[in-house]
Amino acid sequence: MRRHFDHHEPLALAALFAGACAVASSGIFVRLSQTGPTATGFWRGALALPLLAVWAWAESRHRGSRWYAWIGDARIFWAGVFFTGDLAFWHWSLVLTSVTAATLEANLAPLFVALITWIVWRERPKPRFLAALAIAFLGVLLIVSPKLDQARGALTGDLLGLATAAFYGAYMIVVARLATTYGTGALMLRTTLIFTGLLAPLMIGQKILPDTLHGWVLLVALAVIAQVVGQGLIAYALSRLPATFSSLALLVQPLAAAVYAAALLGERLNGVQIAGGVIVLGAIVLAQRARS
Repeated sequence: MRRHFDHHEPLALAALFAGACAVASSGIFVRLSQTGPTATGFWRGALALPLLAVWAWAESRHRGSRWYAWIGDARIFWAGVFFTGDLAFWHWSLVLTSVTAATLEANLAPLFVALITWIVWRERPKPRFLAALAIAFLGVLLIVSPKLDQARGALTGDLLGLATAAFYGAYMIVVARLATTYGTGALMLRTTLIFTGLLAPLMIGQKILPDTLHGWVLLVALAVIAQVVGQGLIAYALSRLPATFSSLALLVQPLAAAVYAAALLGERLNGVQIAGGVIVLGAIVLAQRARS
């Protein structure tokens, strides 16, 4: 039997690819930002809120829904909490390690999705998934291996990238369920409001305001491109695509990040790290096929 929303899949898949490419640019904005890593995350949410409010308002008029319908739904709060952890860890990892490595590590989220469903819902993984997990671990070791004899900061950045994947995996699970109940705009507005509020006290002690107009332009671009457009398109797609499609299509994100970093920051991975990245991507594909 075909799913009720099959006719939405081509548009949703295109939205997912576009959203992944948009989100991949966030690493560049964070690296160039004139504010601290957590403060950059705060401004990403705060500057996106007005646009998201207009989106949610227009959506509510179309759907005939009420703005306060989400109050009391703890899942929205947890989605905001998980995205807070995702941004907090990832922005610090981008400062300490390369944009490409941090994005590759963050995209281990599909593996954490499977681990979470195993732990929470007792969905036992197939042997092929466990093999994929071991292969992914090998790939990560290759990515971080050149940094083992360097200063501790780069390796710490890679570990924070892995923590990012865990939080983003939890966020994906919650949003995939919420998006069938709430409109995309409403969901984005509420989760963004939550993570912006939670990040506010965490940025104390960092540089909060940019020094120049260019610094403000970078923050606005981060908010519009990564949060409103990128995360909005991904949230839209997650409600209309099978999890396997979503996870595999999001693999375009580390590839796009590598292109951006090479073109704009001059970052390059050595041969061992490139091999590790290919192994990680292959492991994610294998894991998704094992779950499907």
